[in-house]
Amino acid sequence: MSKAFTRESDAEEDEVGLPPLPAGGKNYITPKGYAALRAELFDLIDNERPKVVDIVHWAASNGDRSENGDYIYGKKRLREIDRRIRFLTKRLEIAEVTDPSVHFGKDQVFFGATVTYVEEAGDERTVTILGIDEADSLKGEVTWISPIARALLKAREGDVVKLVTPVGVQDIEVLSVHYPQALQ
Repeated sequence: MSKAFTRESDAEEDEVGLPPLPAGGKNYITPKGYAALRAELFDLIDNERPKVVDIVHWAASNGDRSENGDYIYGKKRLREIDRRIRFLTKRLEIAEVTDPSVHFGKDQVFFGATVTYVEEAGDERTVTILGIDEADSLKGEVTWISPIARALLKAREGDVVKLVTPVGVQDIEVLSVHYPQALQ
């Protein structure tokens, strides 16, 4: 069948790699995370997309589009950009901005807390509980829906909580809880 008669699916996943929101759950995000998503959205709309549109327009004006790499890959990049714009727009619309600095000085774990805990084996770990769209595991950040975050939420310094892991239930002790200071 000719390539001209095949249809590319628009029903692809909006974003591969990010977990979906829990059913009926909220999309909690910190002000910093919200600002980062918003900046990415505006950069795509104001800078990235117009550049690619110009390339595609130039490539289309060159004639035969079937073997025109600039045109083919430019159109593909436009679809990727548009998909990301739709994803970011949807996520920002349902985002519930929660400022963790309102809990500054408290010892109970809520969204936005940086928690240091010790496992049964004696390993000490520090995690920051953030939103789904902003957490980066390489920086020690976990989403608020992750098993460790769910175990730690509402615990206080000195509490021992149970963490369900694939190898069984493990006791972990909360050593310290910190929140960022409010910007003045």
